Order: sequence, then structure tokens, then C-alpha cells
Amino acid sequence: MARVAREMVEKSGVDVDKLLELLIKNASAELTTYYYYTILRANLIGLKGEGVKEIAEVARIEDRNHFEALVPRIYELGGKLPDDMKAFHDISACPPANLPADPTNVEEMLKVLVNAERCAVRGYTEICNMTAGKDHRTYDLALAILNEEIEHESWFSEFLGEGPSGHFMRRGETSPFVSKFLR
Repeated sequence: MARVAREMVEKSGVDVDKLLELLIKNASAELTTYYYYTILRANLIGLKGEGVKEIAEVARIEDRNHFEALVPRIYELGGKLPDDMKAFHDISACPPANLPADPTNVEEMLKVLVNAERCAVRGYTEICNMTAGKDHRTYDLALAILNEEIEHESWFSEFLGEGPSGHFMRRGETSPFVSKFLR
């Protein structure tokens, strides 16, 4: 634990225990989303599915990166991940991104994907609001993740015909905002 870092966050008025709860729940959401997106991606088949598969893969890898970036901050602030994986899964900030009843229905699959991203956007917005001007490191991390989650939502939303996203699929590099936390 980084004692002075935690002390400074507490002195700024942040309820560190509440912040840790949110960080751990969002870390759970990232790891479980990575798992569920692995299943979703494997089921994106056929002409329609293949068009979504690559973008789902980028979101999947970036969600894993989000998990990896969150863990050090959780421990810096004196928190820890649950020892039991099932317990960790069950505290996720977002519901499981399960396959739809008909896994060949790409539109239903996209709804699962976009809803998962929307939940993540809400979660990181809450963390940003809690830490803005008070906990600079957590704020910077949550904002970086939020930027990527907004792009993910936009990608899937566009496929659903909700309007143009203004974002392009990333080629090559993943996690352009979060990568600085992965070094």
C-alpha cells in the first residue's frame, strides 16, 4: 500500500473505502466482460457476425487491459481483490454479457455488447466524478478507461444503426488511452 498516496486521497475528501469498492467492482466487470466477450466473439459467425468479430476482439482485449491497469491502483490504496473467483465474478459492477438465446442473431449479440459498454461508461463516470480534483491518479486512470469504453459503446451502437459514431476501428495498437498504465 502507498500510505501517503492513500492519506492524500483521504485528506482530499474522498471516501477511500467507497472508492475501493467501486474500483474492485469495476475490475470484476472488466475481467468478467473479457471472459464473456471471448464467448461472444467465438459465436460471431456468418457474414454478419464476421463483420463484428474484429471490433469485438479489440474491445475484449482492451477490457483485459483495463483490469490489468486497475489492479495496481486497488492495492496502492490498500484494497485487494477477493480470494475467490466466483465471489469476484458476483460483485461485478455490470451484469454478465451472456450470449443471447439465439447466438446466431447478431443484432441481439450487438445489444449485449452495447449494454455492457454502457454499464462501463456509467461506472467510470461515477469514479471520475468522485475523484475529479481530489485523487489525480485514480481520476487519470478512470478517465483513460472511460475514453476507451465510450469508443466501444460507439462502435457497437453504430452497428445497431443508432447513428454514426465518429470513431474508427483501431488497427494495431490497443488501449491508446490506458497503455501508459500498463508499463
